[in-house]
Amino acid sequence: MPANTNTTAREELILVTTANGKTGSRITDRLEAMGKRVRRGSRSAEIAFDWSMPETWGPALEGVTAAYVAYIPDLAVPAAPATITAFTHLAREMGVEKLVLLSGRGEKNAQVCEQIVKDSGMAWTIARTSWFNQNFSEGEFLEMVRHGMVTLPAQTVAEPFVDADDIADVVTAALSDPRHDGELYEITGPRLLTFAQAVETIAQATGKPLGYQPITHDEFEAGLKAAQLPEDMVWLLSYLFTEVLDGRNARVCDGVQRALGRPAKDFADFAKSAANSGVWDRESAVA
Repeated sequence: MPANTNTTAREELILVTTANGKTGSRITDRLEAMGKRVRRGSRSAEIAFDWSMPETWGPALEGVTAAYVAYIPDLAVPAAPATITAFTHLAREMGVEKLVLLSGRGEKNAQVCEQIVKDSGMAWTIARTSWFNQNFSEGEFLEMVRHGMVTLPAQTVAEPFVDADDIADVVTAALSDPRHDGELYEITGPRLLTFAQAVETIAQATGKPLGYQPITHDEFEAGLKAAQLPEDMVWLLSYLFTEVLDGRNARVCDGVQRALGRPAKDFADFAKSAANSGVWDRESAVA
């Protein structure tokens, strides 16, 4: 039984972890637009939250009724199950009533973490997602697109890239409506694309030269190390481009349709919108 449970209704307060991330920022904006009370969970927030500093979790969870759990660097990393176990135990002790977990497809540790949340004694919803469209516009692949050549260790395997706005809409609905309790939504885009096809779609949207060059895994890992990425990020990206991107996820799922009653956003629509925003202009890299 949660320590501060009582018979009176508690005032709603939603913690959004990783609130400055691709999904967290969008979810926070949506919840606040609905008039919800939101606590932004980030290292720079007034009440700081840092996954690597458990001493920050308690203050961030104080008074919280529901939480969006987006673990960084990723649920795939070996430390994730222990961290999610500790966080869920603390959340329940502090009276949190519901968790919405951002999870990954085909990741063994992610599925372990999903079960931890399911067994937590709180209401739960799981958003299990494919690769984000926004990796090309806000994340790891942005500078490659800006400079006209995307080089990755991916050749013919296809992925149902999903839009972060669709993920945010599903999670916002789950945090706001108990009808989503106990649901696992496998959230993908509406069609499969290889990385080469995704890059070609971006090239068509920008009207500018943009190429795709598949490279070996060794070349990819050497490039990550040369860029002085943290060791855990090198491990994660290597893992995602080998074990996870092996064809196991080359299928489209209906999570967006089931959760929201509408189709998922197509990658071509994302590419047009991002191109119109100017994010891929080389000048943006200098500004």
